[in-house]
Amino acid sequence: MDLKGTKQVLDTDETSLLEESLETVLSKKRGQRAFRDFLKSEFCEENLDFWLACQEFQTFDHPEEQTQIAASIYEEFVSEDSPKQVNLDFYTRDGIRESLQQPSSSCFVVAQRKIYSLMENGSFPRFTQTEQYKVFISATFKQIGLRKHRMAVRIKTPGEDFRDNRLQSGLLFLHKD
Repeated sequence: MDLKGTKQVLDTDETSLLEESLETVLSKKRGQRAFRDFLKSEFCEENLDFWLACQEFQTFDHPEEQTQIAASIYEEFVSEDSPKQVNLDFYTRDGIRESLQQPSSSCFVVAQRKIYSLMENGSFPRFTQTEQYKVFISATFKQIGLRKHRMAVRIKTPGEDFRDNRLQSGLLFLHKD
């Protein structure tokens, strides 16, 4: 059967079926743990800790809580004498300091985006090459039951003379065992 006119078939290697993205890893507790372990080996786990603290901070609605938590995040991650200082430029750091007078759920948004970008473009590509990442992917597939899966490949050439009855519908189902 000639499939020259077909769409690029997905690589059937299971790890390629799960999108390699930092967002995917951070959306799972297991992924966060694996990524944190990797970041520890690179001596930069404070980036993930800061990002997670900012995520949690955005869930607080009461001004008293926001003030207290914002000050805590600032002291732990942003202050120049912080034990876990994250890599932020002067303007971002200064903007956070000023916003501490009346913190809102958005006072760390710019800094959080910058740290996410640092992780996404720096540490994460290296993480995807590690055994820790492979274990995370494997465990994720087991959890969501993708050991046996079906993939549909859409045929691009509808005018082609189909000789195989399975192709009459324009879809070919591939089974992976």
